[in-house]
Amino acid sequence: MTSEGFQAAGQAMSVDAVAHDNARDSGRDSMFLHATLRSAGQQDGYVVRVRNISAGGMMADAAGRFRQDEPVEVELRGVGTVPARIAWADEGRIGVAFLAHIDPRLTRRPVGGRR
Repeated sequence: MTSEGFQAAGQAMSVDAVAHDNARDSGRDSMFLHATLRSAGQQDGYVVRVRNISAGGMMADAAGRFRQDEPVEVELRGVGTVPARIAWADEGRIGVAFLAHIDPRLTRRPVGGRR
């Protein structure tokens, strides 16, 4: 391996590729959080398990069928209802792009309870 590359999963990666991957991960929090996802304008939704979340979107485990670019609404604890679209869907996982940035730290704050 040269000083200009790294080995990842058996494949050489350039320094730029590693830096890009690290930059994408820096604003994303890994967690297990439940959210409700529903097609835009619908009352009923699916409970999904959020795997990671950032200001611009999230990845979740979802049993429902969703199509790429489908408009949805995500109900997030501590944030409320967020308009979004399905960025990608693949074998029980989805990527969701929020239409407006959120503060993902709000999803980690306790709600209710004693003070």
